[in-house]
Amino acid sequence: MYQLLKQIVKVGIKTEAPPDTDDSLRVVSQRLKQEILGVFEGSLAIRHVDAGSCNGCELEIHMLSNPYYNIEALGMKFVASPRHADLLLVTGPVARNMEVALQRTYDAMPGPKLVVAVGDCGCTGGIFGESYASRGRVANVLAVDVSVPGCPPTPVALLQGILTAISSGAGERS
Repeated sequence: MYQLLKQIVKVGIKTEAPPDTDDSLRVVSQRLKQEILGVFEGSLAIRHVDAGSCNGCELEIHMLSNPYYNIEALGMKFVASPRHADLLLVTGPVARNMEVALQRTYDAMPGPKLVVAVGDCGCTGGIFGESYASRGRVANVLAVDVSVPGCPPTPVALLQGILTAISSGAGERS
């Protein structure tokens, strides 16, 4: 133990420099907060459905809840029930086994309904495409308001996609 402390005193603490501030995140966050306050009266409930993805997009979605992105401070939260959701976030190509479950989730949501397809697989079917096991992109099953491409998309891109869905008022079709 003494040797370790001696080494620390001699060398000092070596760490990386802190990252530069991300202005795009600040701008997107401010606009999201304003839109959520105006359209959804301060709170946006998101229901996430993995329709058959590789979980790459899920890792980025979980990043939204960490202290850096902190979507709770913006008035957004993930909910377990589609009956409480304002926005449906769908990842992956829609597996045939998930088609009915995805449709039921969408039907259980109250209007206005917003649907955001996430990742290349959700937007285009990705490398899976359409086959005996896959319906392909989310738009083959549900009407999609916004597509967020990327494999996987960054958390800022996800926030921009949610902002686009809210501000466009696309979910007014119920």
